[in-house]
Amino acid sequence: MRPPFLRMLLLASSALALQAAVQCARGQATLPEITVTPPKEAPKTKPAPKQPAKTAKPAVAPAPAPTGPPSVTETKAFNAARENILPKIGVNTYELSHQDIEAHPQGTNAPIDKVLLQAPGVTLDSAASGNLHVRNEHANLQYRINGIIIPDGVSGFGQLLETSFVGSMTLVTGALPAQYGLRITGLIDIQARSGAQDPGGTISIYGGNRSTFTPSIEYGGTSGRTEYFFTGRGFFTDLGLENPTASINAIHDQTQQGRAFGYISTLLDDSTRLTTISGISIQKYQIPDRPGQPTISADFNFDSTLLDQRQLERNFYNVIALQKKLEGADLQIAYFSRYSTLHFMPDPIGDLAFNGVASDVYRSSFLNGVQGDAAFNLNPAHTLRTGFYTSAESTQVASKDTVLPVNPLTGAPIDAPFDVVDANSKLGYLLGVYVQDEWKLTNKLTLNAGIRFDQMYQFVDANQFSPRASLIYKPIDGTTLHFGYARYFTPPSQVIAGPTNLALFDGTTLQPAACPPPHPLSCQGPVLPERSHYFDVGVTQKVIPGLEVGADVYYKLARDLLDDGQFGQAYVLTGFNYDRAFNEGVELTAKYKVGNLRAYANLAWAKQMGTDRVSNQFLFDPVELAYTASHYIYTDHAQTWTGSAGVSYLWNGTRFSTDMIYGSGLRNDFANTGHLPLFTQVNAGISHEFKWDDFKPTTIRFDVINVFDTIHEIRDGTGIGVFAPQYGPRRAFYMGLSQKF
Repeated sequence: MRPPFLRMLLLASSALALQAAVQCARGQATLPEITVTPPKEAPKTKPAPKQPAKTAKPAVAPAPAPTGPPSVTETKAFNAARENILPKIGVNTYELSHQDIEAHPQGTNAPIDKVLLQAPGVTLDSAASGNLHVRNEHANLQYRINGIIIPDGVSGFGQLLETSFVGSMTLVTGALPAQYGLRITGLIDIQARSGAQDPGGTISIYGGNRSTFTPSIEYGGTSGRTEYFFTGRGFFTDLGLENPTASINAIHDQTQQGRAFGYISTLLDDSTRLTTISGISIQKYQIPDRPGQPTISADFNFDSTLLDQRQLERNFYNVIALQKKLEGADLQIAYFSRYSTLHFMPDPIGDLAFNGVASDVYRSSFLNGVQGDAAFNLNPAHTLRTGFYTSAESTQVASKDTVLPVNPLTGAPIDAPFDVVDANSKLGYLLGVYVQDEWKLTNKLTLNAGIRFDQMYQFVDANQFSPRASLIYKPIDGTTLHFGYARYFTPPSQVIAGPTNLALFDGTTLQPAACPPPHPLSCQGPVLPERSHYFDVGVTQKVIPGLEVGADVYYKLARDLLDDGQFGQAYVLTGFNYDRAFNEGVELTAKYKVGNLRAYANLAWAKQMGTDRVSNQFLFDPVELAYTASHYIYTDHAQTWTGSAGVSYLWNGTRFSTDMIYGSGLRNDFANTGHLPLFTQVNAGISHEFKWDDFKPTTIRFDVINVFDTIHEIRDGTGIGVFAPQYGPRRAFYMGLSQKF
């Protein structure tokens, strides 16, 4: 029987204060002069002259506060104003609506990272290595909900965001405008579902092979001038992480997860909207075991299938935003907060037997910040945009490593374990400000140019001015070309950039081979911010009604390229830099939507290489470290060819769907000189909505993941920063039932 799942409490945001604006109308009323003519046959005494009537001042009455629910039109108007503040100009965009997500196999039961794999240039990876990569970059993704940054937390396996709350999701890549900083490989821009546009609720259950069971509930609506939307999901399975073997079922791989999301938006008046967003994500993992693993010494006798490693991850975030629409201007200011923790718990005896070290690792991050953005429509040709970002982050990293002493003559471990504690904490700050002008040179040509300044105060202090510019040309109806350049400044994630006290591990099984005592600074350089030049050229063309095709070419030249990897048995990541690197690629995409038919196809070629690691050098094998000092090598997450495609059709209430992903294989072997075999994974689904006379519709669905049961090795345990093999999912069958209410 599955152990009871940790209760998940949805963090509700603070109660909203509703205030109606009172407008005072002042005016002066003038009474007309009235003349009364008496009847002739009955003359009367002439009355005394009347005093002229005094002008009456009308009573000042408050304007009635709006009381009706926010309409779909009002919600869309505020959303359009927010889009004017943070537009996606001169970039490459790929949008998925809520309906597009529902049209895929699994629908909203698929996690967000699996949904994103259907976008161009997105590469599949294992959970231990970040789940996915955009344009061959490691992490460096920026998530925004309703235009507000959701800041980095502690890197782990789990998904922070819940798919069912997504109203639309756009992957934005290329030479990003000046308002986008910090994480710039790709912007995941999410618009939350609206209670005004999606009223009502749905309760669902979904599950199948590997003891998978996922209940969920969502509900949205309006009350007065407030709209709201809430969703929650539990997830339980015996395949929590990728199987380290090619077998159908993994050993010791259960997970228990819960995610919840809440959105509340209130119209304070016709030009002001107050929004709160709250979310929670909690995951408990067993780390899967590999049978037949050798111990570090014949003196140890331990069955590797009995290892009991676990990991607990928790993430909480809250946002409150005030949006204002004025004549000729749109503004938004937001406060955001995020708290996340990760705790890796080793098998204290087993890890010593197989790795010579048992590391109990705890990481936490508590971040608070403010973001402000504004757009001013100066005239029909110029729109000026400006804004700022500031955040303070407190991180704590602690590792209790149980190690073995080694014989100084033979290097053999001695069975006398003892504990070493290494910890660091940091209060760091990020600051950013930008200004840019969207200049419509002609009706067909637009120049968007700006500059931003970023400052970091972390383990390293650094800053940079970053110019950005792009040209958008629309020569004919249906054709759009963009040409962009961006200077980027990317601080490392603070929680993975902390220093290590190498002297603590002298003479133990954890002493680094690449940095022996006295540990010179040349082999333990600090993790640096990445600085790069980015060039992007693309075109989209509407060929016929419903069919749009596109192509995009990019090139990046970087100094101190950021990367990270898993070094050791603990499933946590540590950052490092390549001194010089480049990244180049081509993306092709096509989308077709007409009537009940949806289809798409994407293909990408990419190449990323770097040379000479200049931080945390002690993490690496000395031979590989020497080789990369004089050679450009592929980064471990670089994949040459990536593809995706899918089609769905709705027929009499029944939707048939299929999608696929393709990859030429991630890197492996010494210094990432090889690559794993190519793979293709095909999924399929069918769903039907039953409509009833007496109550709301019921939907049932059936999905097959990996229809052809192909064996796909994502990682083989070799390559830089890769510790263990991971395989893609074997064929699995899932069924779901959802009821609207």
